[in-house]
Amino acid sequence: MTETSPENVIEVRDLYTHYGDRAILKGINLDIQAGEIMVIMGGSGSGKTTLMRNLLGLNKPTSGSIHIFGQDITSISSRDLYKVRRKIGVAFQGGALLGSMSVAENIELPLRHHTRLDENTIRIMSRMKLEVVNLAGFEDLMPSELSGGMLKRAALARSIIMDPALLFFDEPSAGLDPVVSAELDELILRLKEAMNVTIVVVTHELESAFKIADRITVLGEGHLLMTGTVDEVQNSDNQTIQDMINRRPRDEAVNAEDYLARLTADRKQQRA
Repeated sequence: MTETSPENVIEVRDLYTHYGDRAILKGINLDIQAGEIMVIMGGSGSGKTTLMRNLLGLNKPTSGSIHIFGQDITSISSRDLYKVRRKIGVAFQGGALLGSMSVAENIELPLRHHTRLDENTIRIMSRMKLEVVNLAGFEDLMPSELSGGMLKRAALARSIIMDPALLFFDEPSAGLDPVVSAELDELILRLKEAMNVTIVVVTHELESAFKIADRITVLGEGHLLMTGTVDEVQNSDNQTIQDMINRRPRDEAVNAEDYLARLTADRKQQRA
C-alpha cells in the first residue's frame, strides 16, 4: 500500500489517462499540501482539465493512483468515493446553477441532499455563505438575473456550503472583466485564510495565477513540466513555460506563398 504524507491532501502517482488510443496525461506525479492554493496551468490540450476531472473522480485514469485524504479514489468503492466527495467543494467554470431555482435554492441544494438539517438552519447557513461572497440580499433572484461575476460568486457560495476541506475552481476568472476578476482573486485568498481550506485552481489567467498561488503546476502536452512557487515558475528555463508566460506563439509563422502553393497543388491533384 502506498504511504501518504499527512501534510498532503492530494497525492498523484504515475498517472496516465487515455481517450481511446490518445494519451492525455503521461506519468503525472503531484503532491498538493494541506492549506495551500495550488494553481494548475497549461496551454490548450495540455491535460489540465482532464487532470481536474481525474482528481474529482469524474473520469477514471488508465493507470496510476490518486490519494485524497489518504484514500486512493481510483480503486475505492462508490460508497467510499461518495464520502470523500462530501469533503470537497467545486465551483465550475460556468457556475452550473440550475436556472429553475433561485440563488438561495441553488446554494441550499447540497444541504438538502446530504444532510437532515431543518429548514430554518438551512436558510441561515445559506445566508451566511452569501454574506461571505458579498451576495447578501440577492438570495431570491434567479440565475438569469445575475451578472457574470455574481454567478461566479453564487457558485462559490454553493461550493462552500458544506464547509469543505478541499475546494476546486475551474477557470474562476474566465469571462470576467479585470476588476471583477481581481475581486474574485481577493475572495479566494480570504476563503483560504478564513476556512483553512486547501484550494486547487485550474486556470489560464496568468495575472490571477501569480496573485493567488502558493505553488503552480504547469502541464504541457500531458507531461508535468514543473511544480514550484510563483518566482520559480517565472524564472524557469523551460522554453514552453516561458512561451506561455510571455504569450509567445508555439508555431512558427506560416509563409503565405508556400501555404498558397500547397493549397493550389492539392486542388490540381484532385482535379487530375
